[in-house]
Amino acid sequence: MDTIQMARELGAAIQQDERYLNFMAASKASDTDSLLQSKIGEFNMLRMQLSSEMQKEEKDADKMTSLDNDIRILYDEIMAMPTMSAYNDAKAGLDDLLASVNFIISMAANGEDPMTCPDRAPAGCSGSCASCGGCS
Repeated sequence: MDTIQMARELGAAIQQDERYLNFMAASKASDTDSLLQSKIGEFNMLRMQLSSEMQKEEKDADKMTSLDNDIRILYDEIMAMPTMSAYNDAKAGLDDLLASVNFIISMAANGEDPMTCPDRAPAGCSGSCASCGGCS
């Protein structure tokens, strides 16, 4: 079997993993949560207003401070919403899976045994084996 075909099979396996499925469900839920999407739209508008104010030659410091505070408050509201929290948790799970897969592939490409190398970088590991004694 060639390497590209094996990569395709790995991709299909990832799509069957619970972490991927959780992320897709959380993503769909966040996309269809009208209150969340409304708050995200409001957040983006405030950011655009702040950016616009910052680009003016004569900036209104009070307005910029007010917009910045409003942005921070709204950001905290968005992050506290159950749908967003579930999305962030699911994304972290998928990111962890992909980091493990990437680490194993990188270690194999650096000569480590993919069947015995750890599934994540040990503390302090840069991912480069050039100055390392191995992952034993």
